[in-house]
Amino acid sequence: MARTPSTMLALGTPAPDFRLPDTQGRLRSLDDFKDAPALLLVFMCNHCPYVIHLRAALAAFAEGYQAKGLAVVGINANDATRYPDDSQEKMVDEVSLAGYTFPYLFDETQQVAKAYHAACTPDFFLFDKERKLVYRGQFDDSRPGSEIPVSGQDLRAAADAVLADRAVGDEQKPSLGCNIKWKPGNEPDYS
Repeated sequence: MARTPSTMLALGTPAPDFRLPDTQGRLRSLDDFKDAPALLLVFMCNHCPYVIHLRAALAAFAEGYQAKGLAVVGINANDATRYPDDSQEKMVDEVSLAGYTFPYLFDETQQVAKAYHAACTPDFFLFDKERKLVYRGQFDDSRPGSEIPVSGQDLRAAADAVLADRAVGDEQKPSLGCNIKWKPGNEPDYS
């Protein structure tokens, strides 16, 4: 299984705007989450073994932290033509199967993924109340096939800090996963 690391976008980067459909066909934008004290964007997909590995823990994390005020949004930017398991229709099934309580959006043009410099699935971007990037890194040290249990400890520490209006540490480990499945000719210059 190929492993691609996060690009580690510069901390302090403002969250780029987006307008994407969710699994119910509703358009969602960055502004929809303006009242939340923090925002987590997760670039993910349905078929990646790295996402599947932490699926249950991600669903539990999101549900628990949404109750604390964290807005959570999943975004699938994979080429659904070449990877039909990542189609918008299959995303509906994935939300139900995984028990996701957050909006799962489809970035068909892949322009939002490029704006965030997303590189892998999963790729986590945590923004503070001013929508400045405070964390871009891994969920935890666990990987498919490893004996390290999935805990979400790295992302939990960052979310706890930002929700308590404390600084998030600069020492952050890149997320690791499958590369985003770019459409032929649409590969970004940072990949």
